[in-house]
Formats: sequence, structure tokens, C-alpha cells
Amino acid sequence: MSDSLISHVEVNSGDNPQACVIWMHGLGDSGHGFTPIVPELKLPNSLPVKFLFPHAPVRPVTINNNMEMPAWYDIKSLDFNSRADLTGVEESAQQIKQLFDAQVEAGFSPDKIVLAGFSQGGVIAYHLGLRMEQPIAGILALSTYMCEPGLITEQASDANRNVPVFVAHGEQDPVVPIMLGEMAVNTLKENGYQPQWRTYNMQHNVCLEEVEHVSAWLQERLA
Repeated sequence: MSDSLISHVEVNSGDNPQACVIWMHGLGDSGHGFTPIVPELKLPNSLPVKFLFPHAPVRPVTINNNMEMPAWYDIKSLDFNSRADLTGVEESAQQIKQLFDAQVEAGFSPDKIVLAGFSQGGVIAYHLGLRMEQPIAGILALSTYMCEPGLITEQASDANRNVPVFVAHGEQDPVVPIMLGEMAVNTLKENGYQPQWRTYNMQHNVCLEEVEHVSAWLQERLA
């Protein structure tokens, strides 16, 4: 399976990790973009974690004049209801599912694996995490939104009805307006989930306070 897996960067926070985080980057970035966050999380030596940062495939992005760039899916419009191309989302989610399955084959328990993502990457984390047929450790959704949230009611997996979800957003985000983050949280609540929602005085980025909260949440979920 490993020969066909999506290309990715691996960073371990310590020796012999027993937990794993698969972290998807945003539009135009690469798996290298979030690797510096691993030491910033300051995870204890008693909790070594394997971090995988996959690279999105390069594809034309409609709203960027069809310029080719790393993207988990095409963005054909900035309309809130059709921003994410469902076909591309599903294709990328399947690639991440294969990476997830490879970690299980390598010995990681599904309930010790977190799906995380920033912006476009968070869309994939939501889409896959809520549909996983095995209970996972949690979903980490940063500065992001949902692709076609109306599908959750019929497509969500019963195995993850109680999955912990940490949602964070910048209050001045000009790229993904905070309203979209709130809409995702409301969709989760309407479907019986209990997401943890935090906002920060920032734009479309990550701040120190947020990193500290993410670290605490990961330690709670993966301990």
C-alpha cells in the first residue's frame, strides 16, 4: 500500500509514538507548511506522537484564473453554498483515508488517530472524519468550513457520532469568514455533536494562544 500513498512529510514528537495526527494544509501550501508547529505544541515526552503532513495534488483552481497549485479540491465560486467542489473533496478524502488505513496497518489504533486540517485541509478533515466507519480520536478543524453540510445528516457514520471536534477560527478572517466556521459548528450541533468552538483575535492564520489550546486538546484526546 505504501507505494501508492499520497506523498507526505513525517515528523515525530518523540520516540516510538503510539498516537498519530494526519494534518492537511491549506490552498497553495504543502505538507511542509505546518511541520514547524510540532515543536511549538510542546507535547510531553510521555506522549510521543507521529505527525503526517500530506501534500495536496496540484490542480487548476477556477477562482485563481485556473492557475495550477496544491489544492485538495477546486474552488469554482466564492458562493458560500458551493465554494468546495464535492468531487474533488471526495477524491482527496479517499486519499487521506488510504493514509489513515496505512497507519492502522502499521499498528496505530483508529481511536488514537486525529484528523486535522487548516482551511481547505479542514474541509477534508470534516468530510472524512464524520464519515469514518471506525471511531477516531478526534477532528481538529482550523479556520475552515464544511463542504455541503446538508449531506451530514444522511452520510455521517454512527461510529463517530460522539467524536470530539475542536473548531478554531480567526475573528478577522478575510479568506474564510468566521460565519462559515460558525455554520459548520451549528451543523455539528444540529446533528448531535458537541464541538468545542474557540475564536481568536487573528486573521487567516494560527496564533500562539490557539497552538496552546490545540496542544491541550491533543493531549486530552491522545493520552
